[in-house]
Amino acid sequence: MGEKFILILGAGLMQRPSIEAAKELGYKTLVIDANPKAVCVPFADRFEKVDLKDREAIAELALSIKDSLAAIFTAGTDFSASVSYAAEKCGLPSHTFEAALNASNKVRMRQCFAKHGIPSPDFFEADSEYLSNMEKGNAAEISFPKVVKPVDNMGARGCRLVRNREEFIPALKEAIGYSRTGKAIVEDYMAGPEFSIDALVCNGNVTITGFADRHIYFEPYFIELGHTMPSEVSPKVKSELVECFTKAVHALGLTAGVAKGDIKYTEKGPMIGEIAGRLSGGYMSGWTFPYSSDVNLTKEAMKIALGQAPESTRTPEVPSVKYSHERAFISVPGKIKAIYGQDNAIASPYIKNLFFRVKEGSVVDFPRNNVEKCGNVITLSEKRELSLWGAESAVSQIVLRLETGNKATEDFLSGVELPYEKGFPYSAYAFSADEYAAFEKEIKDCSCIKADEKVSGFIPACLMEKNLKDWNYRSIQQTLRMFDELCPTHKAMDAGYIILRRQRGIEK
Repeated sequence: MGEKFILILGAGLMQRPSIEAAKELGYKTLVIDANPKAVCVPFADRFEKVDLKDREAIAELALSIKDSLAAIFTAGTDFSASVSYAAEKCGLPSHTFEAALNASNKVRMRQCFAKHGIPSPDFFEADSEYLSNMEKGNAAEISFPKVVKPVDNMGARGCRLVRNREEFIPALKEAIGYSRTGKAIVEDYMAGPEFSIDALVCNGNVTITGFADRHIYFEPYFIELGHTMPSEVSPKVKSELVECFTKAVHALGLTAGVAKGDIKYTEKGPMIGEIAGRLSGGYMSGWTFPYSSDVNLTKEAMKIALGQAPESTRTPEVPSVKYSHERAFISVPGKIKAIYGQDNAIASPYIKNLFFRVKEGSVVDFPRNNVEKCGNVITLSEKRELSLWGAESAVSQIVLRLETGNKATEDFLSGVELPYEKGFPYSAYAFSADEYAAFEKEIKDCSCIKADEKVSGFIPACLMEKNLKDWNYRSIQQTLRMFDELCPTHKAMDAGYIILRRQRGIEK
């Protein structure tokens, strides 16, 4: 085969399956990224520092090695349009550049959906001029709730629910700031469960290669704390969602490559959130689906970029036959002093992977987008309940201990809210009004916890029988036992105080 290369856009962790797939297919890898220290740079046969936003530079590089270039590919990045642009210049298989733009720019996407009758929310585009008019009170009145997001970004950056006018201007500023073109999209809110779909698109035919439940939390933001494969949705609803997704893929003009969709099932039926002309990030296409199906999806997708017809496209769907759960772990705001529990987490039953996004010294925040999560675990089992148990058990073992004296940490634990984030972030434990009243009444009579005394014996009786768990799947009992183990020396404190702090997050 000689020195034939596959040009891979991106050198982050999400591109590891792409590098592996290229090598398994017998090709060299030319990997490009703006960050020469990205984690997968050392594994490329050749690396070039190129900004993935610079289509002309990517096309120029591709043309410079045209005779030895077999394909251009990306997964888990937002630059499928750059792939198509360079591929067209080199005469290589891909979605057309126009179709890739349709699947990259959310305004163009919504316009295509409207033209072809694909159910999706009503919308309008907003830029800095619109924002200025809004700030001056010159913009037309709009109704709420709305969702505001950049027209051209991923990972839920700058994306949030806007519930009233007070929240609208700050949200719009943030969305425009996250946009590469300085534009945001404002659309009606869709209520309902959300799903992710991956598909191969070969000669215009769509093969479903992944269907997952998405677990979204923390209104007004949309934070995915995990996904589950296979989905628990009914066959009837799944069929409706797949049919809507397939029509949407055709409406965008995607014909030669892959497609990734986020779709909701609302009271009106399926509605498309968005569709991208690439494989999904978030570990779905590269990890959970291959685990659950025994099919290397990245390798199958790369075959299309090489001009081949993957065997997987001979059926309308590649099923998930085993259960795989991805779950994230998160932190309250602050700076990480120490990390505990990694060994216990990786030793948890059914664990396939443990990925950290943070380390000692990292500044962390309660997530407002999917990039601000601290890490992820992935499990696999032939039984759904065991895969789920393994994922939650692993996450619950990980403790991110924060430095003391951090204002962001103290503000969070004290319940300080920004005026345009009412109710955010949520309490770690969900109490009903009656439960909280009983809790407050009981802690009034709690005795003081002496210096260095174990705190695990001071759980109010009203909480002892409650199966309350925090964002990281830890019960109150488990959290306090961990405190006793990790903090055997501490100052005297009020017993009610420590429980209240636990409600907001992890004590330093």
